[in-house]
Amino acid sequence: MKTIRNIVAGVAAVLALSSCGTDYLDTEYTRYLGEEEVAEIAAEDPAPLLNGIWSWMVESNPLRYAADDAPHDMFGYMALMHYSDMMSEDIALSASHWFGYDYEFDYRLQHWGRTRCIWTVLYTMIDKANVIISLFPEGAQNESGQMVLGQAQAVRGLAYTLLIQLYQNPVGADGAIHEDLPGVPLIYTATDGYSIDEIDAFTGRNTVGAVLKQAQTDLENAVKNLTESGYVRDSKNNIDAHVANGLLARLYLFTQQWDKAASAANAARQGYAPMSMTDLHDGFMSTSNAEWMWGFEHNTETSTTYASFFSHISNLESGYAGLGYSARLIDARLYSQIPDDDERKTLFNGPDGDASQPTPGAQLPYANLKFGSDGQFTEDYVYMRAAEMYLIEAEALARQGKNSEAATVLGELMKNRQPSWKKQVVTVDDVLLQRRIELWGEGFAYYDLKRNNKGIDRDYEGTNHLAGYELVIPAQDVRWTFQIPLGEIQENSHISEADQND
Repeated sequence: MKTIRNIVAGVAAVLALSSCGTDYLDTEYTRYLGEEEVAEIAAEDPAPLLNGIWSWMVESNPLRYAADDAPHDMFGYMALMHYSDMMSEDIALSASHWFGYDYEFDYRLQHWGRTRCIWTVLYTMIDKANVIISLFPEGAQNESGQMVLGQAQAVRGLAYTLLIQLYQNPVGADGAIHEDLPGVPLIYTATDGYSIDEIDAFTGRNTVGAVLKQAQTDLENAVKNLTESGYVRDSKNNIDAHVANGLLARLYLFTQQWDKAASAANAARQGYAPMSMTDLHDGFMSTSNAEWMWGFEHNTETSTTYASFFSHISNLESGYAGLGYSARLIDARLYSQIPDDDERKTLFNGPDGDASQPTPGAQLPYANLKFGSDGQFTEDYVYMRAAEMYLIEAEALARQGKNSEAATVLGELMKNRQPSWKKQVVTVDDVLLQRRIELWGEGFAYYDLKRNNKGIDRDYEGTNHLAGYELVIPAQDVRWTFQIPLGEIQENSHISEADQND
């Protein structure tokens, strides 16, 4: 139970403020702070209370390998999103390199570093959120406290939302969520209202239903706290009420609470409009883009160069993709479904490639040109965009049979993508196709496949998937679900080999 034990021990300690300068992202948990002290600090600058979370989400070496031996496929939250994207049919690799095992669905077993990395990243996010949550034994009593507590609750809810989808297949062949299936550990603090013995017991495999309930509680509380506080952030690194609503909308969509999903997504996107067709070509690399709701603002001090998202996703950056070691390509069949007058089609090469592009990776057939380069590996990471909220709202409406209302919402996005698009009604499948096109490479494909009970088929005539990786994997296949890390099985007295996923 090493990972979980360390987390439970960690919530007994609380925050000390880090200094400005090069170590501004460091957070040391060395002394107790009372709520009045926390409120005073938060009113002046909440960043020191939260920077430990944001820095962890871009950590390039979560398993603490030696600096000169750190794998270049680990870079925090966006690495997790990219792992899962490779387990779809929407991204094709030009060659096997980093992420090749993910691409062939052969990195899920308990002894592999991949599942240990996912587990460590997400449970450490929970740990860091719990440290903040533990500061408020009776809940936040003022606006300053609410804006700090709400963000911690949002992070914890996000982590549980991802964990339950990665370590279980909650949606059965019948399309329903099976809440009685074994889920993942829930890590609580005394402020959650449980005894020490109860907290310890929760470190076993709770049911899917219990984990989803906790994720929903956390995210709803986050929305409440951040809304009531009136929090106005000075950096998109932080989570405000719009972002919390967006995270809640994702959960509602997954749990098939369609009306709530539509409402939360609508609330999230207020004040945000889809980016213009011109801005589509800005490289998806700056939080200054008006459509971006949440992300991480990189600089030269936080850059992780080759061990970074852009090193692998951008064929225009001088990283692994751009240099041609393993370029990221759009699936040929998906490319063919993008209308010629849709501006998003220009974010990808066609079947003939483009010799005028500046890097070997960007010259290849079907190479993505969506993600750009600043030449310094300091491109910002995008965690949430308004376009996703329009898509969630439209899908949730279509799921309820409100197909004309869904078309109206989707039309707000499409007028900035394909002006000729004039549909009066849309189906769920219409929206799902637009999700694949709009959110390509941003980390949603795997989760959409699992929640919609769909498999993949890369083995079709004209496929551009790498030879030997033309997989056909149906929904419900065991390979969609990660095994719990071996170290957790060995160390956690509440989880045995018998509790392991197949």
